[in-house]
Amino acid sequence: MRSLALLCLLAFATSAHAASPEQHYLDLRDRYIAKFSKAKESDETFKQHGAALNELTGILRGLVGPVTIKRLQADGKSNADTLFKGDSGFGHLDGLGFATEGDKQQAVVTTTALLKHWLREHSKDGMPQEIDAAFRSDRFYYQAIQDSAFAKYAELPITKPAPASVAVAVLGVRGNGDLKGPPHEIDVVAIQGEKVFFLAATDAIKTAEIPACEKVWKQMMARKVPEDSMAREDQAMDAYTKCFAKEAPGQSWFTAAVKKAHSQLDMLPLR
Repeated sequence: MRSLALLCLLAFATSAHAASPEQHYLDLRDRYIAKFSKAKESDETFKQHGAALNELTGILRGLVGPVTIKRLQADGKSNADTLFKGDSGFGHLDGLGFATEGDKQQAVVTTTALLKHWLREHSKDGMPQEIDAAFRSDRFYYQAIQDSAFAKYAELPITKPAPASVAVAVLGVRGNGDLKGPPHEIDVVAIQGEKVFFLAATDAIKTAEIPACEKVWKQMMARKVPEDSMAREDQAMDAYTKCFAKEAPGQSWFTAAVKKAHSQLDMLPLR
């Protein structure tokens, strides 16, 4: 009896410590990152890198399950598109990525477990660790997809679909240079059960400058402190986008932006 009890205890302990499917993916991903980050570039290395991404894509498809997003290609591939640490684009959100030609629309579908792990990996970059706070931070939209920075200009007050536990929409600008200007990208993110859906539309809406916020920008840029011009511009941009978020609901284009965000939510398989 004592031996049987010991065997049952060992079996329970083994089961409790068994790696989750997500952990299996992460362990394999990390081994590949370690391998390719110290490998010399060659045709063979790139061939192996492509095979590794295909293997990770297969595991992600098993984790996420079948996904159909309206107007996007049927088969997703790994959104983490490079395993070479230090490459531009390294560290994108782990999940299945979908896109239209030219990346005018991009989607990522992942699990809450992979999302939480990814948030922890980016904590040193200022990424909020609470999911809701992350979805309301420009850091999330900057680091989840593409290789371009993202400035959040406003949140859009969408109605959460009944099947979803969380739904957030933001309006912003994405680019590699100046991020000041009329925002035109709308990103929506939603969680249903253990699935996380993220959809970004680059040229979703036409907006316009807000004169009151332009005034704030000019006043901030005219200050003599801080002396560092980059720091001064960062502070001016922060004040400008806060002004924009406050004034946006009163603009003629705002209702159309909210309607567009809802249409993007309708593309997601939330049911």
